[in-house]
Amino acid sequence: MQQDIREKLKDYKDDNIELSKKHSNKFEALLQQELHQTKPKNKPFLWLSIAASILLLVSLGIQFYPSENVEEIPTKNKTKEITLGNISPEFNTIETYYVNSINLEISQLDLSEENKDIVDGYLLKIAELTQEYKSLTKELNTNGVNDATIDALVRNLQLRLQLLQRLKKQLKQLKNLNTTQNETQII
Repeated sequence: MQQDIREKLKDYKDDNIELSKKHSNKFEALLQQELHQTKPKNKPFLWLSIAASILLLVSLGIQFYPSENVEEIPTKNKTKEITLGNISPEFNTIETYYVNSINLEISQLDLSEENKDIVDGYLLKIAELTQEYKSLTKELNTNGVNDATIDALVRNLQLRLQLLQRLKKQLKQLKNLNTTQNETQII
């Protein structure tokens, strides 16, 4: 096909056809008219964009409009909750000492697969004692400050600390037992 076009163009002679003087003026006028002509914008989906905007506003209004089922934000009671540390500075010192000692003992536990069952048993008992401590604190708030409840709170803290110290001692004995068994196996 390329050859056909070349053959046809061989016979073609360029005639010097001159355009009229008005031709370039007419062309520029048409070009200016075409460039500066404002075409009316065709907006076939104008109604769709308006409908989408209205739908968006309605859905946002429904989402954020308060209704009758508004939950009230709970406010703290005006009365301060009574704890062992709130009763007096001495009890605050006692509670702080025991709580810090308990947390220290827990953080110093050496956990391994060998002692996992023992540690889990002790921690379960400590969790029960912690729940009991919370119930005693509630009792202190409902019944008021009395010696029996204060003694029970202090004994609870002491018992938790004693359990952790006993656990630490058992873990140390278990570790020593394991090392002596390993030494005898090596020999």
